[in-house]
Amino acid sequence: MASRSPAARRRRPAAVHRIEIAVRPGEMDPAGHEAALALAGVGLPDVKDVRVLRSWFLQGAHDAGTLERAARGVLANPVLDVFAVDATLDVPVVGGARSVEVTIARRPGVTQPEAESARVALHAVGVEVSEVHASRTFVVTTSASQAQVVAAARRALGNDVIEDVVAGRPTTHTFPTPKRAPVRRRTIKLRRIDDAALEKLSTDMGLSLSLEEMQTIQEHFRALRREPTDVELETLAQTWSEHCKHKTLAGPVRMRDGEGERVYRNLLKETIFDATRRLDKAWCWSVFKDNAGVIEFDGDVGACMKVETHNHPSAIEPYGGAGTGIGGVIRDILGTGLGARPVANTDVFCFGDPRTADDDVPRGCLHPARLLKGVVAGVRDYGNRMGIPTVNGAICFDPDYVGNPVVYAGCVGLLPKAYVEKAARPGDAIVAFGGRTGRDGIHGATFSSVELTSESETVSSGAVQIGDPITEKKVLDVLLQGRDAGWFTAVTDCGAGGFSSAVGEMGEATGAEVDLAAAPLKYPGLLPYEIWISEAQERMVAAVPPKHVDAFLALCASEDVEAVVLGHFRDDRRLVVRHGTTKLADLEMEFLHDGLPRPERAASYVPPVTREPRRRPKKRYDKDVLQLLGMPQIGSKEWVVRQYDHEVQAGAVVRAFTGPHHGPADAAVIAPVLGSRKGLVLANGINPAYGRLDPYQMALLAVDEALRNAVAVGADPKRIAVLDNFTWGRCSRPETLGALVRAAEGCRDAAMLYRTPFISGKDSLNNEFRTDDGRLIVVPPTLLVSAIGVIGDVRRTTTSDLKRAGDVLLLVGATHDELGGSHWYRLRDELGQNVPTVRPGAPRTLATVARLIRQGYVRAAHDLAEGGLAVAAAEMVLASDFGATIDLAKVPGPSKDDDVRLFSESATRFLLEVSPAHASEALAALKRAGVAAARVGKVTKATSLVMTGREGDGSPATRIELDAEKLRLAWREALPTDDAKQTSGRAARRGGKR
Repeated sequence: MASRSPAARRRRPAAVHRIEIAVRPGEMDPAGHEAALALAGVGLPDVKDVRVLRSWFLQGAHDAGTLERAARGVLANPVLDVFAVDATLDVPVVGGARSVEVTIARRPGVTQPEAESARVALHAVGVEVSEVHASRTFVVTTSASQAQVVAAARRALGNDVIEDVVAGRPTTHTFPTPKRAPVRRRTIKLRRIDDAALEKLSTDMGLSLSLEEMQTIQEHFRALRREPTDVELETLAQTWSEHCKHKTLAGPVRMRDGEGERVYRNLLKETIFDATRRLDKAWCWSVFKDNAGVIEFDGDVGACMKVETHNHPSAIEPYGGAGTGIGGVIRDILGTGLGARPVANTDVFCFGDPRTADDDVPRGCLHPARLLKGVVAGVRDYGNRMGIPTVNGAICFDPDYVGNPVVYAGCVGLLPKAYVEKAARPGDAIVAFGGRTGRDGIHGATFSSVELTSESETVSSGAVQIGDPITEKKVLDVLLQGRDAGWFTAVTDCGAGGFSSAVGEMGEATGAEVDLAAAPLKYPGLLPYEIWISEAQERMVAAVPPKHVDAFLALCASEDVEAVVLGHFRDDRRLVVRHGTTKLADLEMEFLHDGLPRPERAASYVPPVTREPRRRPKKRYDKDVLQLLGMPQIGSKEWVVRQYDHEVQAGAVVRAFTGPHHGPADAAVIAPVLGSRKGLVLANGINPAYGRLDPYQMALLAVDEALRNAVAVGADPKRIAVLDNFTWGRCSRPETLGALVRAAEGCRDAAMLYRTPFISGKDSLNNEFRTDDGRLIVVPPTLLVSAIGVIGDVRRTTTSDLKRAGDVLLLVGATHDELGGSHWYRLRDELGQNVPTVRPGAPRTLATVARLIRQGYVRAAHDLAEGGLAVAAAEMVLASDFGATIDLAKVPGPSKDDDVRLFSESATRFLLEVSPAHASEALAALKRAGVAAARVGKVTKATSLVMTGREGDGSPATRIELDAEKLRLAWREALPTDDAKQTSGRAARRGGKR
């Protein structure tokens, strides 16, 4: 969306001027180089060179001197750039060859943060403009035709959902002048229509409500003897959406499986919530009732964490979807209690294989490589510009994510204990502050409650938002100052459902009255219901006592944050929405929040019929190790991680990479309070392959992985809390819901086994894609478990890189024949059957390893996960300047097979480096705790990994001997980094199919 100043709506349109900017001839054009790789990557032939022109269209009456000052002082880099005012730049082409121009610009109504930033910057230097619009022109030196270049640019450089891609170089821009929509009360004829018409109405309005829910609404308004308004129906649809009400997990379920039949009246409350309630940890300050869970961190300071998904928007527009995903979860932290200060971000992504052939991508889907690149860029740009470090994450790959990627975004914050509780009071003003309201994000809550199809990119494009992190940073500054001044009694973010959800939830116990005419709009023409449910970004709502309203509004103005009074909280538990004198909605809070029908859902679970593949012993497994390290799931994500600022706020202790050669760390450690040695540990556990075999064990294993990752860097397992994020298919199918029930039961049992409370969670259902031929692609049952722990002294952290030649390597935990779902089997396109099992002694293992680390016995620690012992040992070697020798015959556990000892992914295992002086004492401590452990090898000066097994006659045999450089090369080249490999087209543009 072009940026428009408030006065622009009252002035006669002024002249539109163009400032064109390019990198100086002869200098490298980084954006052009990236574009050239992207175009070549989608098959555009003969791309010799690309130069990028940045065009700014400014509306305002200015002379040439003023415009030149604007270009030279604000828009262009005076050292590297050249510019032209109301003229066309000549772009030299390579060798005088032919060039083709194509221009990409945001569509009308789509947020354009750079235009707003330019307007503010121009104002600061005295150049007043009423509107700003930005575009990019790519001058492509190629023998390809203009049509070919435009088609390639549409696939590689632009996104039709939010951008126009046109041939040529526009020399002017017409700013749209939307007409003001008449404000009227629009009623919907509902009371006398039949069931078929009810279902059609839900579909036509994009409500995503079931027939039973529509019937409930119909009966309610029959009792009121009136028809509902469009605003009332939209409010009910938003509040009752799966995204907001979690109807499946919080509803009644009748479950049938091999254990018999059982009924849950509320699945979440009787599984995950119940475990936290029974554990009753005093250090858990706020659980499952606010925007984020809060635990004690240091005295009167708490730490909070929330992880959200933004799957459907990211599938359509990965940059905007992921950026607003991280922006939204940051606002969850801002809206926790009376406001927390964000100190870290996390991200976990699940994509289809980035090496997928274009023709195998369904029509309407973006290629996994394009999704990956766009999602990473969205998270990068939002987090970096907010000044929040992105410190922990993971990336998973599976063919069944090709139709529906999974994007988890997390945020961690700090807040004083005194600010944990909040409640709006009758009479408090409803103050909205932050960004303006537009059409972006309409029906985002209901959009996330349906499956995707090949038409979703166009039909649901309005549900996609574009973020503006600069505005959100200013909102953050205002919120913390207002909190500390005591100027509001409650605050929350405008997330899914916008004002409807924010005001509706804050006023549930009191009631609320809102005047939409007061809402600041990005542009005129919005209908009242659009203002009410828009999910336009960077907006917060606070409950401000009348005596503090003027002070709070003045604070917002001082930080250049727009703020208005939308209304007030009532004392009669009614939600009243007006636009001036026109009443648009009048709903009882009781019906809005508690009137939702809760039908009992049928669930069933039958274990899949699989088999263990026949394994033939091999003499050597060098190739297997290199192939495992080269898998995108296991290999280095350095090209992703290096784009994130993990040093901002100066709290990084253990980063994503460790050791002199930058191997993978198990978890992140930050010291978020400068001058304090108290630290937070952030870790995660996820492995969707287990969900296909046993969703119950998948849940236990995800918790186990998150905990052992945290323990490996020094966390105290007694002070770790976890969060759950379920990503599932459509649970109207009993077998799909049955798998979800088993996973929820697994979370409950894991929490009780480890004495580890869940403090927050989120579910994202209906993650499916229907192809043109009717085939359904369903995401694997996916559970992300995020862990947040406390470490008393960050100087006691441990990393995974080897530290000293001659040290002893201890393998902690038993290895079993559990290759089902393993990455080694994936190399052979096998799934297997024997999924790893979490055993009752797991908590003792974690506690003993944590104690050994605290005592200073452990120099390096690494958990055994993807790829088993072989990959864990390889990662410890490739990170360091040392090597390792390991005797597989000494691996504790019942299996005698070398392939099992190498590649099994059995749970709760660690590879520890300890000094020879402490080895016996460490082993004795493990034995006293009843933990299987053995001395399996040592650290060597020779920089290679040597792993020996046994022949049939018991004689030693080298199974693996690999130089560290070979390991590093395989690991670092796992995920392609150049745009020729990373960028591919939207299959919809070339009729691709899967």
